[in-house]
Amino acid sequence: MNQPLTGVYPAKRKDGTVYYRASLTYRAKHISLGSHSDMQKAHEMYLAASALLNDPSIRLEDYTEDSPLAFAKWVSLINFRDNGLYFSSPIYIRPRFFYYYFSPTEFFIFDKDDLFYYSSRRISRRGGHYFVADYGMQVNIMNRYGIKNYAVEGRDYRFINGNPNDLRYENIEIFNRFHGVNVVQEKGGTRFLVKIHVKGYVKVGTYDTEVEAAIAYNKAIDLLKKAGVDKAYTPNYMEGISPDVYADLYNSIPVSSRLLHFHRRCAD
Repeated sequence: MNQPLTGVYPAKRKDGTVYYRASLTYRAKHISLGSHSDMQKAHEMYLAASALLNDPSIRLEDYTEDSPLAFAKWVSLINFRDNGLYFSSPIYIRPRFFYYYFSPTEFFIFDKDDLFYYSSRRISRRGGHYFVADYGMQVNIMNRYGIKNYAVEGRDYRFINGNPNDLRYENIEIFNRFHGVNVVQEKGGTRFLVKIHVKGYVKVGTYDTEVEAAIAYNKAIDLLKKAGVDKAYTPNYMEGISPDVYADLYNSIPVSSRLLHFHRRCAD
């Protein structure tokens, strides 16, 4: 076996083949850089990482595809150099927010309050959607900001500064927070239209407040279940409303007579 180069450590796979791990220690932290079947290539990882950590003039945007380091590792190292914190996720911290990078030109902007969450989770992309593994499940990250899977930008929510990659809370305005509720403009002003899907959409009613509309949707679910409709509806969770207030609203809110006299055969 050849004499290992600096920052390179030989290892064996189960089948006995030799490969080389690259790593270094910086500010008393041992950092794994990756591995390669070629010892020289592994050494190049070490050299590139050393240069990043010791040359503050090297920037995130200086990354090129021919770098021996993966881009995610490039981001982690530069953040460690500049901010003194090492994350395995490709995060770069700013004073009031942080970037989560996918490439030098693709990134999300998050509030500092979300740093702990994303520093311990990797974001994956699939079909234009973004997910994290959370308690063994794949969770769409937009749900974290009140944006439902079926939501439509411009109708259900908007990004105030026009940047859909800026997920800071102050940049997200949610129009429709609840299931089945849509904002409509009428002559008298803004009202809230509620529909529920059985076979097609059934109008539940139109209401003055978003809370009334959300409760009307829950009431519609209960009526359909009593009528024998076996469908997995998701009720609206009403935060900050006492059980007594909820019950009073629930009992007083009118819903479509079609739901009051609904028969299961209507859904068949």
